Amino acid sequence: MQSFTKHTGIVAALDRVNVDTDQIIPKQFLKAIERTGFGKNLFFDWRFREDGSLNPDFELNQPRFHDATILLTRANFGCGSSREHAPWALMDYGFCCLIAPSFADIFYNNCLKNGLLPVRLTEQQIEELFRRTFSQASYRLTVDLEACQVRDENGLTLPFLMNEFSRECLLKGLDDIGMTLQLDERICAYERDRNPGPKALAGHI
Repeated sequence: MQSFTKHTGIVAALDRVNVDTDQIIPKQFLKAIERTGFGKNLFFDWRFREDGSLNPDFELNQPRFHDATILLTRANFGCGSSREHAPWALMDYGFCCLIAPSFADIFYNNCLKNGLLPVRLTEQQIEELFRRTFSQASYRLTVDLEACQVRDENGLTLPFLMNEFSRECLLKGLDDIGMTLQLDERICAYERDRNPGPKALAGHI
């Protein structure tokens, strides 16, 4: 998993509450188990018309959001079924960070385990970020995980809280497998003690 320390990028604003995982990546695209290739189907039912053309009314299809790497959205983002494909699709599309007042618990944990940073801010702070995003042709934020801050180029600084264990895992780029491999020597020693082999056993006969 790639580490996350600090990222600066364009903000895309998705002004919707209760965005569920079936809208993030619809169920018909869940056939693959690789983590790549899902980005083209992100928000499929909203991004595209029935004829396959882009829907100009969908927020993320606005030209100013095309190179966005930070997604600003509303409460309870990622609710619904617990599909890990949702953070895969968001990352494959190009997003590195999500900012919202709240996330569904399972989705939040899936993001952390895949290197996608979910930042929770207050409703008031989110409202101000939406105002600034919509008032500029291209609004940029810096998300600093080391300092636990969200900053813009106009002096706005918003601190955020995160579980220290999750923060350290993201900073070091460690998923569940990576954390386990850090204990490789102790695991091998434990296995040797429990399975000493034929030579060691011979001395006890």
